[in-house]
Amino acid sequence: MGDYNESVVLDAIRRHPSGLSRVELAQATGLSAQTVSNITRRLLDQGVARESGKQSTGPGKPRTLLEVVPTARYAVGVHLDPAVITYVLVDLLGAVVAHHSERTPRGGGSDQIVADMADSVSALIDRAGIDAERLLGLGIAAPGPIDTAAGQVLDPPELQGWGSFPLRDRLSEATGYPVLLDKDVTAAVVAERWAGAATASHNLLFFYFGTGSGMGLVVQDTVLRGVSGNAGEVGGLGAGCSIRMLVDEAIGLGVLGGEFTVLDPADAPRGVERLATLVAEGDEAAKTLIDRLAVRIGRGVCAAATLLDIDTIVFGGTTWQVLADHLLPVIEPMVARSPFVKATHPTAVVTTILGENVAAVGAASLVLDQALSARPTSLLLG
Repeated sequence: MGDYNESVVLDAIRRHPSGLSRVELAQATGLSAQTVSNITRRLLDQGVARESGKQSTGPGKPRTLLEVVPTARYAVGVHLDPAVITYVLVDLLGAVVAHHSERTPRGGGSDQIVADMADSVSALIDRAGIDAERLLGLGIAAPGPIDTAAGQVLDPPELQGWGSFPLRDRLSEATGYPVLLDKDVTAAVVAERWAGAATASHNLLFFYFGTGSGMGLVVQDTVLRGVSGNAGEVGGLGAGCSIRMLVDEAIGLGVLGGEFTVLDPADAPRGVERLATLVAEGDEAAKTLIDRLAVRIGRGVCAAATLLDIDTIVFGGTTWQVLADHLLPVIEPMVARSPFVKATHPTAVVTTILGENVAAVGAASLVLDQALSARPTSLLLG
């Protein structure tokens, strides 16, 4: 109970960048003034929080404001994508302190790739010059399917040769840090809750479009993972798409030439970038292809947003960043006029502010979220 209350207080401080006084913390959390005082004293002693100034609210003594110390703790996030592996180091507020990316190796074995990952993580921390004791742990975001209980990836598409691989435990052994594993789309929605465009939303949908596509879902401030941790597959909604499929379709229609044929997942982004250029130049065939894609995605997110009564839809991912200017103008009015979405509340439609590394930031946010966010389920007796 004490740990839970501490998380409640810290979470409240974190969500108010301008700071909160102890009186405001008691009002916001429902905890007693004495409990808040005891907890804030511990947070100050630990260096996780600090006094940031005074607030005058009228007659009487000004109240002392408290804020989170971003540099008190850090987390590392790794996004294993079939095309590229991205590494980020984030502070307590989810701000990226250092990042690095490299092409995903083809062949060489998954054990060797994990060893290389560990070296890259170590180099990232060394370059940032932080005290390793301040590192809370490491999160890794991977394409599904995964086995969250066993910490395994289960023969993920376009990652040939991985099979059922215990990625979580092997990476933990190689780095010496505790590791969390989650789907990349789930990690992305956690990033939005922690440091993105939807920190104020308790019911949101994140549509991820990178090498593949999927949805991360939050309902009543709870991330939906499903019975096996594989929630968010969008094929049944007609919104599934990989960039290999998109480029192959463009080549089949003659929109792109054969030189854009995808032999490796890392080849596909080049074709997507060319499609974006063609649309910007007014190529009608390219525009028609991208418009059809936007409609498929739009129908899928409208159906999911209605089913779950979502108030915020966020889009992101490496491919989304390239095509956002062409996809969003089609999707946004679809949501606004959707026959599935009743006008009982507004539905915000936005692009992530976290950029193309949102899944890696999300992987790090998994660590922050587990260590620092208030979780009512932690009060349940097993």
